Amino acid sequence: MNLFDTIIVNTLPLIPKPIVGFFSRNYIAGSTLDDAINVVKDLNAKGMMATLDLLGEEVRHKEQSIDAANQYINMLDEIDRLKLDCNISIKPTHMGLNLDKDFGYETIHRIIAHAAKLGNFVRIDMEDHTVTSTTIEMYLKLKNEFEGHVGTVLQAYLKRTADDIQNLLKHNANLRLCKGIYVEPEEIVFKNMPDINKNYNACIDTLLENKIYTGIATHDEELVLHAFKTIEKLELDKDQYEFQMLLGVTEELRDKITAKGHRLRVYVPYGQDWYQYSIRRLKENPRMAKMIMSKIFSV
Repeated sequence: MNLFDTIIVNTLPLIPKPIVGFFSRNYIAGSTLDDAINVVKDLNAKGMMATLDLLGEEVRHKEQSIDAANQYINMLDEIDRLKLDCNISIKPTHMGLNLDKDFGYETIHRIIAHAAKLGNFVRIDMEDHTVTSTTIEMYLKLKNEFEGHVGTVLQAYLKRTADDIQNLLKHNANLRLCKGIYVEPEEIVFKNMPDINKNYNACIDTLLENKIYTGIATHDEELVLHAFKTIEKLELDKDQYEFQMLLGVTEELRDKITAKGHRLRVYVPYGQDWYQYSIRRLKENPRMAKMIMSKIFSV
């Protein structure tokens, strides 16, 4: 990111929320479950799968996590009632992990138990490095009870990820691999994009070679092309992996992936806590941020 982009990105929190909301609407399904369901129906009609995410991360009170868990359970019921090709993604800190580890586990356990009863699946998202080990440990414990109904996420920019994969291979884990978005200490992450991409490709190769079901989560066309080559070389069946992308991001690449017959799942976030998610997405996309600034100053 160049200096001008950095200045633009750091200015984003000063932009009025209604303007951020207007330009972020492509990234977010809306504020209600009905809004999100309509987006999922449209994606399914186009031959794409989805995962629903209720926006929210850190909570201050257990009641917030209980309410979020109840919303996820209602979400699973609606997915089942409408027979949608859709699962859910949850963040451990949203479920109260940092308030009380045992409470967070039990909250997540309740959601996954309900998903298993309905024959659905829960992806436990990965957050910053302070909860990486706890999230993996919790996932493995839940996997033992709910095999086939739970997976987690690894981040290619963490230097530990290759070792985590080696540990998870023997558990036949279900994983999503993404680059990673949190600002982390330099000693634990690759900061240079070529290094991140190199590690991403190496991790994907290891996972696919070992027949680990993998969500290949990237918007980087070079990484997608590398995955194509690995899939072809290994002669994998289409049900042994999937590609994953965020709602509203690089839709042209999304269409290229599905046109080749690969399965693709779109991450569909919704909810009242849309602002911080929007700021994060825009920080990742300086081009969009610059467009917003130009619109503001051209008025």
